[in-house]
Amino acid sequence: MRLADFILANIEPILAEWEVFARNIGAGEHLTKLALRDNAEDILRATANGIQTSRAIIPQASPFLEQRELAIDRDDLDEASNSHAVDRLGHGFNMLDVMSEYRALRASVLRLWHETAPGPHERDVADLAHFNESIDQSLSKAVASYTRRVDQARDMFLAILSHDLRNPLNSIAMTAQVVPQVSNDPAVTLECSRLITRSVSVMERMIADLLDYTRTRLGAGMPVNPVPCDIEKIGRELYEEFHAAHPDRDIRFQTVGDLQGQWDADRLRQAISNLLGNALQHGSAAFPVQLRLRGEVADVFIEVHNGGKPIPEGEFPRIFDPLVRGSSAGEAKANRPGSIGMGLYIAREVAKSHHGQITVTSTRLEGTSFTIRLPRHVTPGVSQPILDAEHIESM
Repeated sequence: MRLADFILANIEPILAEWEVFARNIGAGEHLTKLALRDNAEDILRATANGIQTSRAIIPQASPFLEQRELAIDRDDLDEASNSHAVDRLGHGFNMLDVMSEYRALRASVLRLWHETAPGPHERDVADLAHFNESIDQSLSKAVASYTRRVDQARDMFLAILSHDLRNPLNSIAMTAQVVPQVSNDPAVTLECSRLITRSVSVMERMIADLLDYTRTRLGAGMPVNPVPCDIEKIGRELYEEFHAAHPDRDIRFQTVGDLQGQWDADRLRQAISNLLGNALQHGSAAFPVQLRLRGEVADVFIEVHNGGKPIPEGEFPRIFDPLVRGSSAGEAKANRPGSIGMGLYIAREVAKSHHGQITVTSTRLEGTSFTIRLPRHVTPGVSQPILDAEHIESM
């Protein structure tokens, strides 16, 4: 069987091997079958169709005529490749993951075809050349698309960070100018000191989020130090803090079952705080914000719920992406102090670092709920950082 005919007749077994490979690299562990296969079928069909088209165009006397000299339509292949790269970036795959998928795809197709013991044909070499060039072109398009999106995210990040750091810095600068003029009034001086302290705290939260984001994007993962702790205590403390900071909002706290386990208390506090802040920011003040903790036999669940307009369906695929700011209310919203658009991303990374996961549901009738599932006992994971351990620990 010719290579192109084999690909079209064996789409399913090829996709099955692609799916297994994608599930075993990094971010693919918890993806659905549909998400893992992504645009692979479109890439395969476009490649096979290109090989078949070349048979009619390439003269028999010129089997090695370069494809750039042929008027073959590659729009389908390019579109599928671009979409694949964007989707993989959105699911947390790094550049090496995307490149390794293409290597595995090439190897799978050729191995499965070889196992059928195809009879020799004078066009086999030309078909193989076209197949390899198509895979290389698809990879090139995917890398270019991936890189372009990363560059856009970096530029957006710098813009957001510059904009959001400017406010607390301006506050500190203006207050510092006022202090010498009111130094004889202890009450005013004390209030100025408190304002500076609050502004510094805002900047500290932003810088901490930035460091956590950098760690995870460099491959070091979210560092955790699991010790015996009680999530109920963490939840109650955060409930009291948010209740005091937002006296005009209805915030509720509920616990059920055993909430003891082995986790990193500081990281859990960070994740829950981000979810509560997100609920207060995007939820309607007409509905309560609820923090619910539920203990089951093997897992503990942390749920933060708010009412109001649901998250638009189109935002779900990117809701946990860094630097994404929700627009569930249909209009731009101001970030809460100290937020640079990474709250949900960090909450997801905290869940992953504890071998758990975070999910979201959102409807107009039921409201919006973010739920973190945590195994009761967690051991620190072993990561493969791009930087060495000494540099990662010093970040």
